[in-house]
Amino acid sequence: MDAFDCFWQWANKPLEGHLTIPAELYQAVMELAPEDRRDRAVVNQAAAHVRDSER
Repeated sequence: MDAFDCFWQWANKPLEGHLTIPAELYQAVMELAPEDRRDRAVVNQAAAHVRDSER
């Protein structure tokens, strides 16, 4: 599962759901423009940039 799928699975979970995602992924996606959050390549690139900066 890539970052795009992980984020949208979390975003579409039921309110009472216990699914979590890393805070870094949430922050990277939420910094994107709303229309970019629906673009798999853009979301995955933002997530990769966060992972690379943590190394």
